[in-house]
Amino acid sequence: MARPTHDLEYEQMLLSRHSLVHRKGGRPRNGSLERSAYILLSRIRIQGPMSIGELSDAFELDASTLNRQTAAAMRAGLVERIPDPAGGMARKFRITDEGARILDEERELMVEGLDRVMDAWADEDIAAFTAYLRRFNMDIERLAGRPWPRP
Repeated sequence: MARPTHDLEYEQMLLSRHSLVHRKGGRPRNGSLERSAYILLSRIRIQGPMSIGELSDAFELDASTLNRQTAAAMRAGLVERIPDPAGGMARKFRITDEGARILDEERELMVEGLDRVMDAWADEDIAAFTAYLRRFNMDIERLAGRPWPRP
């Protein structure tokens, strides 16, 4: 008999293909932020200014990948480079007001999508699902040795 994780793997794969952000009429739309920018801005917002080295460690990506991502985010006006507020040598990336505005808009679209999907769910069911998902994410983070900051 297969373990329940076989079913979980399949459902997780299906989940990764869905977009929760839709246009009017129910058609999926591409958000104004790419997934990588959405995650990058979210991390910088919650943790504060971060250097390429800190971002590399946080995302488990090489510096060249993060240099490309942060350069694109800078060109789009989403982040800016600043001197290290603590006086260190490395320059850090900080979310701009425009980046924060766009992130807030994108997050609200995601919440609206979740509200549509879970319209028939009781608040207690949503809270229970959230608790299990948080536990799942935190166990992954624990195994990787890289906890993600939460609000």
